[in-house]
Amino acid sequence: MLSFLISALILLFFPTFLNDNEEYFELDLVEDYMTLNAHVQEDEDEGGEQHNDQVAEDINVKQHKVNWFEQEIYSEVKWCLALDSVEFRGASEFQNLTVLSTKRFGKALVIDGHLQNTELDEYIYHENLVHPALLTHNNSPKTVFIMGGGGGSAAREVLKHRHIEKVIICDIDRNIAGLIREHMTANHAAFKDERLQIVYNDAKYELEMSEEKFDVILGDLPELDESNSSGSSHLYTKSFYENVVIPKLKGNGLLVTQAGPAGIFTHKAMFSPLYNTLKQVFSYVVAYTAVMPSYGDSNGWIMASNEPINLDGEQLNNRIGERIKDELRYLDGPVIIASTVLNKTLKNSLMEETRILTDENVNVGFVRKQDADEDEDEDEGGEQHNDQVAEVTNVEQHKDNWFEQEIYYKVIWCLALDSVASEFQNLTILSTKRFGKPLVIDGHLQNKELDNDIYHESCCISE
Repeated sequence: MLSFLISALILLFFPTFLNDNEEYFELDLVEDYMTLNAHVQEDEDEGGEQHNDQVAEDINVKQHKVNWFEQEIYSEVKWCLALDSVEFRGASEFQNLTVLSTKRFGKALVIDGHLQNTELDEYIYHENLVHPALLTHNNSPKTVFIMGGGGGSAAREVLKHRHIEKVIICDIDRNIAGLIREHMTANHAAFKDERLQIVYNDAKYELEMSEEKFDVILGDLPELDESNSSGSSHLYTKSFYENVVIPKLKGNGLLVTQAGPAGIFTHKAMFSPLYNTLKQVFSYVVAYTAVMPSYGDSNGWIMASNEPINLDGEQLNNRIGERIKDELRYLDGPVIIASTVLNKTLKNSLMEETRILTDENVNVGFVRKQDADEDEDEDEGGEQHNDQVAEVTNVEQHKDNWFEQEIYYKVIWCLALDSVASEFQNLTILSTKRFGKPLVIDGHLQNKELDNDIYHESCCISE
């Protein structure tokens, strides 16, 4: 027993370096790393013991009996939301839409297998998308052009600003935008606002044809992926920003765009190359992030302008009072400033990034080493797996065992396991596919080899 405990403590404080089998941007992109799986989870076993007491065991997903939405946030790590029901499935010529009713986050929108937003926390995403740019603008913005955003949440936030005279939503997909508005009712008031205009067109062509210039151009677009299933990759390129966006911005205008996942292990997929692309075009570029509870990760946004972007917490607070007629739920001046302070990993990645998104090379997205059986992404009819996102698959198809931990009510974080390395009473050492060997004590994950240093560096700050 003593030797086992000594080994565990050595592993805890002196983690070994991993030969990580994942690489970013050097392997072929996985076309579809988000899957919609309604499967079943049983929170209690037959003996009545709570699921939390089972975490140290070699848990197989076949035990589950509650419907879940699964999203792989990075390779071998899943984020699972418990469902009440699948309320709607539909498709247009551009994309697939699924509306879920989740137990924790209310209604959730899933487009082409990617979770877009949920009722409970979408305000975090949309406040961050809209208000930092409109508040840092030296003059009170009057005209805003929104690329995408057909559901109306971004427009809702823009219209909170007193001096706004005109907002244009330009979304390519009339059908999906209408379905979102039908199922997500929070933005109905925005669509009745006379200052809002809606255009269904490719945003690039609409801007090119426009005779207007705008104070702010806002990108509320789907994330980039290799398959370009959303058709939006051309709206993230250097030539688009250089030849279309800048000519349509007023002299002191700003661009702001969502920039995809911005976590420690996910930011290189889109966040850092998009930042470097904008740096080639604009004189001033500011990246910022916020944790999105329903995503299980941080998300990023980027502001860009050819005029200085002044960030002062007191000034921003004053402008919130002067410019916005409704109260913000998430942001204030100091929070906006804090969101621009990036951890060292992200900051170094942005400084060292060399990739530039061009019309010929929009080669970004989540990358992982594929197993042999993962190469079969096409069904018998030759259709891509991305077309299957609204299908229900049973968890019995899963081959891996998983460690599961409930992060908060009806939300589970899952790590794929190679094995249970060792067990003693309430202490278990797992061998995971993504994070090496984590320690589990009394069913709670304590640390993991791959990111153990983040936890302990933070602990040392207070000493």
